[in-house]
Amino acid sequence: MTKKFDFVQNVILFLILILGCSKDPIQRNPYLADIRFQRDLNLSLPLYNQLNFVGGSIFIPDIGIKGVIVFNLTGNTFLAWEATCPNHVPESCSKLDISGVLAECSCENFQYSLATGQFLNPTEKLNPPRDLLFYQIQNFNGILRISN
Repeated sequence: MTKKFDFVQNVILFLILILGCSKDPIQRNPYLADIRFQRDLNLSLPLYNQLNFVGGSIFIPDIGIKGVIVFNLTGNTFLAWEATCPNHVPESCSKLDISGVLAECSCENFQYSLATGQFLNPTEKLNPPRDLLFYQIQNFNGILRISN
């Protein structure tokens, strides 16, 4: 009887663990389309010279939705962000501009950190406020590959 009881107890415990462990699905930003692309940047080219310095950033206009901002975080670590404001439907004013280590949306003067992607000045009407959309970036000995 104890073997049967132990088996039933184990099955119940297993079901509780399986059914009780649900992950919240990753929610994609409803304002930003999922655009597939891949681009390689050669850091030895003068066009990308700003990326050779910590805190340097560049805007690449012809990938992503309204472009991509690439940021040099540590000298060897790079971040790539969608250059469209993530807190409203894309408009003519929603292309982000680089201002030092910040990205700014001229529609509402929203500001985002290029070091973290964090939304720095949210308003109460945004529910939920959204951070910058991150793209994959890999460094292959001075060749950056950005992709989504």
